Amino acid sequence: MFPDESARSHDRGGAGGDWSCSMTFWSAKGPSRPLILLVDDEEEILVALTDLLEDQYEILSTTDPLKALDLLRAHRDVATIISDQRMPGLTGDQLLMQARAFSDARSILLTGYADLEAVVSALNQGQVQAYVHKPWDSDALRSLIGEVTQHCLAQRALRTEQALLRGLMEALPIGLVFSDRDGRCIRSNVRDESESGAENEQAHFPENLWSEITAMREDVRVSGQEERLVGEVLTEGEGRSVTRWHELTRLALAWPEGASRADAWQVSMDRDVTSRVVMESRLRQAEKLQSLGTLAGGIAHDFNNLLAAISGSLELLEDIAEFDEASLALLRNAADSAQRGAVLTRRLLQFGRPREARLSAVSLGQLLPGLTDLLRQSLKKRGVPASAAPCALCVEDVPPDLPLVWSDADQLEMALLNLCVNARDAMADGGTVRISAHVVEQKRTGLPVECCPDRAVALEVVDEGEGMPPEVAARIFDPFFTTKDVGRGTGLGLSSVYGFLSRSYGEIVVDSVVGRGTRMTLLLPVARGSQERVAVPQLQGAKLERRLKVLVLDDEAPVRMVTAGFLAQDGHEVTAVASLADALKRVDPASPFELAIIDMRMPDHDGLACAEALLKAVPGLRVLFISGHTDDMPAPENGLLLPKPFTQESLQRAVAETMRSVDGGAS
Repeated sequence: MFPDESARSHDRGGAGGDWSCSMTFWSAKGPSRPLILLVDDEEEILVALTDLLEDQYEILSTTDPLKALDLLRAHRDVATIISDQRMPGLTGDQLLMQARAFSDARSILLTGYADLEAVVSALNQGQVQAYVHKPWDSDALRSLIGEVTQHCLAQRALRTEQALLRGLMEALPIGLVFSDRDGRCIRSNVRDESESGAENEQAHFPENLWSEITAMREDVRVSGQEERLVGEVLTEGEGRSVTRWHELTRLALAWPEGASRADAWQVSMDRDVTSRVVMESRLRQAEKLQSLGTLAGGIAHDFNNLLAAISGSLELLEDIAEFDEASLALLRNAADSAQRGAVLTRRLLQFGRPREARLSAVSLGQLLPGLTDLLRQSLKKRGVPASAAPCALCVEDVPPDLPLVWSDADQLEMALLNLCVNARDAMADGGTVRISAHVVEQKRTGLPVECCPDRAVALEVVDEGEGMPPEVAARIFDPFFTTKDVGRGTGLGLSSVYGFLSRSYGEIVVDSVVGRGTRMTLLLPVARGSQERVAVPQLQGAKLERRLKVLVLDDEAPVRMVTAGFLAQDGHEVTAVASLADALKRVDPASPFELAIIDMRMPDHDGLACAEALLKAVPGLRVLFISGHTDDMPAPENGLLLPKPFTQESLQRAVAETMRSVDGGAS
């Protein structure tokens, strides 16, 4: 309908004829004015009532009481029904009684007869608010209709608010409790209302929080609002403690009207934020690991420079001095310790800043013996009495015909270290961790061409610990999942092992029995061929025989001295400088350098920038980069990268490979 139009339709089809008038104006929130239904078998009465009411109400009208029921079903927003009592087919009280089954509209009964029995029936059964004799007093009738209609609308608004409040309280993912000034519960979505009554609000919260609820109620009387994060310690199966975190919020309400803050009603909200607290804790742990990675990067670079100077100086000393057998043993012991320090530094860096797998053929026959000492150290328990049962390590001999595996040796070492640490923690009463390797048959697809699809090497780590039930074993690879006490584990070790194996085409199988221990089996794909993993990839061949003019550029004086000493012993002409400016000053076009050995990290210019400047000054110059921190270094395009600390032999191979490479020098 248009706002300025009305429509009246007439149906003269006999005694049951219908005349209706509809002026329902709709807005975004529904009808703009209250809607009234007029029912009377006399059209003149309907016209008179419409003329009386249409300036204040939207009107529906009909002469047929049965059609009136249909109109009510179609227009549930009818607020008031004004019905005649005596009508053919259905009396007014019967109409109103049937309407009560599906409509909350209020009713006014019109009657031209002093029929007390009909009026009583209408009042008892038809939810009639009033009855009016015909003829009526217009002003009195308008006033009566207004009062009845407003009462209906007020009741509807109240029911709407009640429904919204109930729906909101039932849908809220938080506990909501309204209480009076004395702490008695008024309304709650925690327990059924029939249970709550006027009992103390504390009954609607976990018992461990009662003291907090009481304290907050008193504080809100002063501050008006309080928020607290409270931990509730629960005991689960096998005596394990679990903390559920509650975010409690409490407000003073402006009710009863005019009440002071001390006398006002209060609302308490209890939100279970355990997941949020756990995620925040995990985020902090991840940030700590990231900080550890940054710290490890700096330590690795500086410490490897120190180790390079120490190990290189010891190696040079062995070559230029005479020692008796005992002194020589001590010298070599110091050199070996420096090399082990370099390995530990690399592993620290890998733990703090895990990287993508660098896959190659790896010999377990070489890897496991070199790792045994570190694994044995990882089994020592810290902070326990010396009399406590120790954990032992047994690494079984690798079969001589065990094939190479396609993996990342560094990350495989870290995986074994993580598994041994977990095995140690599982053996509270001590025991033995056994590591063994053997070939198994498999049928896998999706492997790279470097892998054999029908065979794998099973690398087993077996402990004699307490074992795990199936529900725990199913979750051990989830990030941050741990069964260890607070402060003893992050839940990242096994997830990192799983991630490494997934990236390197491996698998891990868990076999655990409560009370009997756990077997972790790493299934590593067999590498095709027999190429061994070497310290510096692609460095093949023997020492370069011819004499070179070499520039060594490194800001660390001890490393410069060692590098220059190695090169001088091989017969090369060496110039060692600390900065790019000094290096450019030493460039002689008449006798150019053939090789530059450049540190990747220096205060003024990084290795790549130094190489670019020197290549412009010395076309054809070959470049060998050295660095104490290679894990996050970009692969240089114009030279090989040799990690510190290095031995004289590895430097010889790197120099030889650099000078033989067709693409390794300037293009």
